[in-house]
Amino acid sequence: MRLFLIAALLASAAPVTAYAHDAAPAAAAQSKPVPKEELLKPPADAVHYVVVSEAGKHGDQWRWQMPDGRIAYRWSQELRGWITEMDQVDSLAPDGTIAATTIRGITLAGDAAEEFRVAGGRATWKTATDAGEAPAGGWYIPAGGVGIANAPLIDALAAAGDAGLAFLPSGRGHMTLAGTQVIQGPAGPKTVQLAFVSGILSSPYPVWLDDKKRYFANIGFISVVPEGYEGALKQLRDAQDAATAEAVAGIAKRFLAPAAKAPVLFDNVQLFDADKGAFLPARAVLAQDGKIAAIGAAGSLKAPAGTRVIDGRGKTLVPGIWDSHLHIGDDWDVLSNMANGITSFRSPGTNIDRAIDATKRRADGTLLMGEPFISVIIDKKDPLAAQGAEVVSSEEEAIAAVRRVKAAGLWGVKFYTSMNPAWIAPAAAEAHKLGLHVHGHVPAGMRPSEAVTAGYDELTHLNFVVMEAMPRDVLDKANTRQRVEGPARLFKDIDLDAPPMKGFIADLAAKKTIVDPTIVIFEGMLTQDGGTPQPAYAPYMGIISPVLERSVFTSAGYPLVEGYTRDDYRKSYAKMVELVGRLHKAGVLIVAGTDGWGIELIRELEIYQQAGFTPAEALQSATILPARVVGADTRTGSIAVGKEADMVLVDGDPATEIGALRRVVTVVSDGYVMDADELRKAAGYSGRPK
Repeated sequence: MRLFLIAALLASAAPVTAYAHDAAPAAAAQSKPVPKEELLKPPADAVHYVVVSEAGKHGDQWRWQMPDGRIAYRWSQELRGWITEMDQVDSLAPDGTIAATTIRGITLAGDAAEEFRVAGGRATWKTATDAGEAPAGGWYIPAGGVGIANAPLIDALAAAGDAGLAFLPSGRGHMTLAGTQVIQGPAGPKTVQLAFVSGILSSPYPVWLDDKKRYFANIGFISVVPEGYEGALKQLRDAQDAATAEAVAGIAKRFLAPAAKAPVLFDNVQLFDADKGAFLPARAVLAQDGKIAAIGAAGSLKAPAGTRVIDGRGKTLVPGIWDSHLHIGDDWDVLSNMANGITSFRSPGTNIDRAIDATKRRADGTLLMGEPFISVIIDKKDPLAAQGAEVVSSEEEAIAAVRRVKAAGLWGVKFYTSMNPAWIAPAAAEAHKLGLHVHGHVPAGMRPSEAVTAGYDELTHLNFVVMEAMPRDVLDKANTRQRVEGPARLFKDIDLDAPPMKGFIADLAAKKTIVDPTIVIFEGMLTQDGGTPQPAYAPYMGIISPVLERSVFTSAGYPLVEGYTRDDYRKSYAKMVELVGRLHKAGVLIVAGTDGWGIELIRELEIYQQAGFTPAEALQSATILPARVVGADTRTGSIAVGKEADMVLVDGDPATEIGALRRVVTVVSDGYVMDADELRKAAGYSGRPK
């Protein structure tokens, strides 16, 4: 799910939004967006960009000048049932800055309406979730808008050099130039230059410039490029990834220096025994040569010469944290995850080339990343297919894709929502024969119980568990937005003590089917009105990015379907929390994952507590249980003598406040001891989470 949601907004070329479900408040959803037929129509001579991925074309963006001198933009896109139809009109001030912006239409997050004006030395803005004003003089970054409308900002940053630019509502950015590439297009060879923008996200944001140092393209999981340059996509992505890797490799070298692997003794610490599910007071733990060497009572262990001793009074030592649904992202993403104590993770949907490359660089010490267990998405070739998937057109091709995943040395296969249900059983059988884990979204037209019968070891995302109780018209369109809207509308009225859910829960337990709920994303989708920080992000306000705070952290939930209220959605979400509790009580193995940036993981555990887990049970879902699922529990997942030294020291007592797990003090990964404050600083954070 996250791959689709994040990719769709990356297509905006505006690095201000990460999740479709984080962008539309109840108020906006209840208003009437300007309909498509009333939006501006690009003239024949408009500059044309295409929204593409390696899976194909997904939409179009245009730019042209209106007769009155204003600059107009248009965006038209459909991505697996989610529609974007938007226009934007900007007026420029004499100095080239934006004097006024009007945005209209609908996005996959709801009403796109946004206004910005400069008058009388004051800048004012109003969106669906916020409104404000400030002294004029900064460059306004919209909360949404058409992606290529950010081109003037990119041009201005390139011209500003080291001085950079002030942003509105807050912040400051600058651009660093990198290498060039010669690509082929409609006019023959063209030289383009990579640049990185700092000050918008926590990490540098890549963008491509033309030979005049003006905006050319954005390259990502979904890209925006001028029409005719689609063939350069892989070349530019490879160059961009290589430049990012070079920048992050220096950081990895610093944290993974030999001195960081010196023996370390944590003394006077509360220890979480993940195997037993118990918090043990007043313990000492010694790590040496990358392994747990000894565990004893506080003060009882003798430290070898050269040992670093860390006083753990008031702190808790837990096993390295696992996120069981964390797509690898770029090299900055995995650095951020390590800063949050994530020393192992499952990436359920990474393309084979990226998986092989990232794993290799982690092994040679040039990528600071937790240990990954990677699955590859397999989907049917279809306009609604998953971006980044191995797309197949037959049962034979599905089986061949499974074999490619195995040949790449990866951990599992993840089937997706457009797969032909008839292909699941033979492809899953081949995966099991090869020793691969089978999980995923449930294909449209197939109930989750049927997917389990066909060979799923695990159901990914709680909404696909909910699909067991959805009517046929929702089930048959589960490869569209109905996989969110159906549960949002209808699950509130489902009786968990009656068929089909009661029997399905029991069957999942009997068949030892794993569930990866990612319920934190549904809290964001279904419960939020916007304007205040979402629970998952509130602890990170003020330390990552003011742009993200406005466009993501305080944004609202999934747009309301006509006839339903936010309260209806909240009731369905409450039933989903109850379902997680029922699954756990029945003995279904739950593994904690976010489908986000990893910073949402502790909120996932807090929701598990709301569902009836003890703090120890919630923490087990992010330590020993995922280690068992991937078959790594004999060497990691808990703190035990002889196991790998993967540990996290946190400030506080997760036994009484599981949110203490956010306050990471020290990270130990493969025996390397790293200061979490320094990790956060390297990843672009300005402080510790609250």
